[in-house]
Amino acid sequence: MGLPNWRHERGGFALLVVLAVAAVLVPLLNLTVPPGSALHVPDYTVTLLGKYLCYALAAVALDLVWGYCGILSLGHGAFFALGGYAMGMYLMRQIGERGVYGNALLPDFMVFLNWQELPWYWQGFNHFPFALLMVVLVPGALAFAFGYLAFRSRVSGVYLSIITQALTFALMLAFFRNDMGFGGNNGLTDFKELLGFDLQAPATRAGLFVISALALAGGYLVSRAVVRSRAGHVLIAVRDAESRTRFLGYRVEHYKLAVFVLSAVLTGIAGALYVPQVGIINPGEFAPLNSIEMVVWVALGGRGTLYGAALGAGVVNYLKTVLTGALPEVWLFFLGGLFMLVTVALPRGLIGLRARRQSAA
Repeated sequence: MGLPNWRHERGGFALLVVLAVAAVLVPLLNLTVPPGSALHVPDYTVTLLGKYLCYALAAVALDLVWGYCGILSLGHGAFFALGGYAMGMYLMRQIGERGVYGNALLPDFMVFLNWQELPWYWQGFNHFPFALLMVVLVPGALAFAFGYLAFRSRVSGVYLSIITQALTFALMLAFFRNDMGFGGNNGLTDFKELLGFDLQAPATRAGLFVISALALAGGYLVSRAVVRSRAGHVLIAVRDAESRTRFLGYRVEHYKLAVFVLSAVLTGIAGALYVPQVGIINPGEFAPLNSIEMVVWVALGGRGTLYGAALGAGVVNYLKTVLTGALPEVWLFFLGGLFMLVTVALPRGLIGLRARRQSAA
């Protein structure tokens, strides 16, 4: 969005270097340095940083459709939550007889609600490859169905944004229902292990952090490859002049659908990595506010840069951690003010601000 390509390349390279260094240093300082040392990274920090990486991956995915194709989705939280639920269902099946009610087949909440048998849509989630497939397939299928209908009908702009928000709100209400079989208000929690590894063990948490860093790096590289390709140039043309691009003979709806599905899949992967690190997934993840926060991440970092979106996710969530700990009642006002500040004073986000200062110098 107006920045020279070399700055995009340098910023993306810096992101990859930071991720590589963090993937080595954070687990090393957590597992090998004694807790009393000033260099020790606590387990809590490892989990917190891992969560930030998941948010950053979701931000990169949103920037792919918003920054490069002009699709302002206010419902990406739905894809994040669906990926999380797919992973959560696998983790619930791993609990087995170690649950409160000792039922080897049914999760505790189903036993509590007097379910007699496992629903058909829970079948297969005791296998990790199947769960991984669902992490990708479920958000991708929903994005395909939604995008096919919306883009084919040429729904765009604010109307598309409102519809995406309605989508995630409807899913939130559905998942709140106990008879849906997803734990209702409490969601899925009390996870024990992942592939036989104790989720509370520091080594497992460090491993999840490294996987999250790799996923973010992979998501960034895939997104960068897309936007640098010929199809990526068409996406930018769609963003800047959709009618003219259509007039030139391009099937605009196909390009928009493809990038929307890819973005949903990346967001679902972020949700799947998020769940074992925080230990819970509930319908609150579908809340429209979560999707709006994602937009703020991208806007603050710099729309149309990819690495700026990752930076914005890190900055906003760090501020959220600090403010909700000290002044929880202030956070939403701060978030709203931050969005207004970015809209009025920082249209290109932090990345654009830095570039403007360098140009002025």
